[in-house]
Amino acid sequence: MYSRTPGALPTLADTGTTAPSLLAEIQADPQSPVVVGIAGVGGSGKRVLLDEIEALYRAAGVPVVRGTIPSAGLPRPGFRAVLVDDAQTHPDAELAVLLDLVLRGDVTVIASFRPWPRSTMMLRLIRALENDRPAIALGALTHGEIAERLRDAAARPVPLEFVERVSQLTGSRPWLVQHVIETIRDSTPSVFREPTMPTDVAERIGSEIALLDQPLRELLLALAVGFDATGDLVEALQLDADTVRQLLNRAMADGLLLSSGEPVPLIRHAVMSTSPTPRVRDFQSILVDSITRAGLPLDTVAGKLVHDGMHDSRVNSALEDAADKALRTDPSIAARLYEQSKEGGADDRATGARRAQAAVALGDLDEGGRIVDELLALDDPPDLPRAADVAASIWAQRGMMERSAEIYRWIGPDTPGISASLGAITMIASGDRPGADAMFAAVESPASPTLLRVSTNLLGSGIRRTLDDDDRTALATLVRASDMMTASRSAVPLPDVPAALAALVALHGGDLDIAASVLDDALVGEQCGHAAQPRLILLRAWVSMQSDQLQESRDLLAVALGWEGELSPREELLARALEIGLARRSDDPLALTQAWRASRTVLLHTQVDLFSLLPLGEMLIAGARLHDSQRLENQLSEAWSLLERLGRPALWSVPLHWAAVQAAILMEKPADLAPHGAALVRLAPHSHLAATMASAGKVWISVLAGDVNTAQVEANARALASIGFTWDGSRLAGHAAPRAAERKDMARLLATARDLRASGSAVASPLVADPKPDTGGTSESPDPATPAAGGRPTRADTRIRSHNERHASGLSAREREVGRLVLEGKTYREIGETIFISARTAEHHIARIRRQLGATNRADLLMQLRIALGDDEAGR
Repeated sequence: MYSRTPGALPTLADTGTTAPSLLAEIQADPQSPVVVGIAGVGGSGKRVLLDEIEALYRAAGVPVVRGTIPSAGLPRPGFRAVLVDDAQTHPDAELAVLLDLVLRGDVTVIASFRPWPRSTMMLRLIRALENDRPAIALGALTHGEIAERLRDAAARPVPLEFVERVSQLTGSRPWLVQHVIETIRDSTPSVFREPTMPTDVAERIGSEIALLDQPLRELLLALAVGFDATGDLVEALQLDADTVRQLLNRAMADGLLLSSGEPVPLIRHAVMSTSPTPRVRDFQSILVDSITRAGLPLDTVAGKLVHDGMHDSRVNSALEDAADKALRTDPSIAARLYEQSKEGGADDRATGARRAQAAVALGDLDEGGRIVDELLALDDPPDLPRAADVAASIWAQRGMMERSAEIYRWIGPDTPGISASLGAITMIASGDRPGADAMFAAVESPASPTLLRVSTNLLGSGIRRTLDDDDRTALATLVRASDMMTASRSAVPLPDVPAALAALVALHGGDLDIAASVLDDALVGEQCGHAAQPRLILLRAWVSMQSDQLQESRDLLAVALGWEGELSPREELLARALEIGLARRSDDPLALTQAWRASRTVLLHTQVDLFSLLPLGEMLIAGARLHDSQRLENQLSEAWSLLERLGRPALWSVPLHWAAVQAAILMEKPADLAPHGAALVRLAPHSHLAATMASAGKVWISVLAGDVNTAQVEANARALASIGFTWDGSRLAGHAAPRAAERKDMARLLATARDLRASGSAVASPLVADPKPDTGGTSESPDPATPAAGGRPTRADTRIRSHNERHASGLSAREREVGRLVLEGKTYREIGETIFISARTAEHHIARIRRQLGATNRADLLMQLRIALGDDEAGR
């Protein structure tokens, strides 16, 4: 049936004799008789192998009989080689003659055969051929062989992806691979980047399929449409079961089907593209009727039917039902199924809200927004509550929570499902307490106790409690909401991720361990799906930064920035604020300036809401340090107005007031500090955080005025550390130290500052496998005995080292630390502020470094330091 182009031999089953060994045996001794069978489906290379064998015998002068089997057999005198192609096609009389030649043993008999048909005589012949050695079984090509053939044909390297595609589409059948080779031999390199085979390939194969008899073509079409090798084929082909079984055996023996009974993909494509469309539709209708009549689901074949051009409401419904089941847990599958339903002629408006939900769950805010905008523009939008939830989630991620609240005001509080709870959250976040109360009043009670419903109700309740100074209950409620959302495995449209809200409340309340724990649990459980992970990672980085675990925070930030797809504006703002905070805590003016400039543009794309106050506070302090805080006047005005409308809740107000106190200290503007200090005092009865900060603020003002009470400074510094503001506490002690009247007090405060920096701790993030200690930009902890970041000692931490342990350069750990700061161009005072020593002590360290290195002037010192610290810098 098929004509084959000679080429390299296909792969052979590793059973006894192989083609190469057989050829070598014949070449070495062509006069010795050989009896062997060659087994394989159509197109596996049997004829190519027999051609090679015939050429060897003829070159050795051995007479060869090929093509026909003489009915009288061969004369006994002399030697002959009998080569037989497709022995299963010969009549029994000829097979009997061949069997006699095999049993004689003095004649070479090499016969190829397919797995089917096998008459009784054929089975006897096969057993005789395999009496001395097993048949050579020709099979599929390996990837390496396909790659070699493609490379030789194209005369250029072939991408691995193209080799994979050829292997998958051809089933690695040698004859189909050969068709691909002949098609691409003169093609341009672009053919290797195309997702499908060139049209010429299907045309070549289609021309061969057209030569098949009609029953076999009909069988292939039925299988290509979606029938499997069951009794349904009898109805489709209108043939008896025995005939259908024979056709299947023939198709398998001809190499047209995979072992699963499905057509080889290229065969299927050729059959579908060359068959008359009306006949294709007939088979498709019969298939759908058969499946529905049996009460079986259509989803296993629906996608294929739509892809092949069928429009049927039953098929579309099956696709939509399957998509609906996958939507909450696997939005990528849901998106594909909804798209297939749309291609099948379904009303895309009916599934619009669900398609938008899938797009947003995959992180495609633009596509989700486009779909939902078209829906909300209709007079009577279908699936309105879901569409509203999606639209509100998009606006929230774009950093425009007020627009999210407007969506819920527009649809009203009397909406089913979880929309009322979500609407209340957006209204609280945007400062609309009365609107939120109206939404809460509409929350269904008792609600159906699904994990998702319980989670969203707890979420709303927890956020509401944060306004009533019930912080402990609020946090516990939000943690439970986060647990329920993770357990639900749902990726639903929300204004914010439950774990993110729980972590924000914990951060605002100074509970860093709880914030780290809830975020880590959510990350491990992939709460709210793949697209929600960057927000959780960024907040986890914030926890690490506030815990003074700067390197871990940088690592987490890098993970978030490297996440697939772009960050939403809300997350982009958080990332920029993190860069600012890390640069500020590392005392890196250049990085701080660069991060500040990058953040200014991002800030213009978002509005202030209740959940963005932490990054705003960090930017406020940075702006003050860079003498550019006027750029934040509008955002700060919005923030204070929002808090005022919500009744000045202590939990949300305190950290921003503290940031304003820090900014006023940096700008040396006592008048700006006073109202925020007073606010902290006013909120102190309602908030332990406020009470701690109010006390610390008073002490800090006294320090700036030159009045240093060592015991008070130390107590307040440690109190700040206890509420999650370790870096602030360390800075308070560090600022107070040079202003202390007694040298012993200065030493005590500097020790406190160093101790707080070294003791900053947080649970190590599961995303950072090897957390490293960080002390504000230096490469070593001030105390080498202190465990690494995250509170998990490394192997090196278990060996307590002397702080004066000497380096190969002769410098101690502290001297190397000072040396690196010298190379950064810092002055005595700046070195002291960075590592919490006095300027005089820094000067003494540098003098000792000069003596150790033998430097005679500053230029010589810098050169010697670069040499001495070269190994350190290379390892950092």
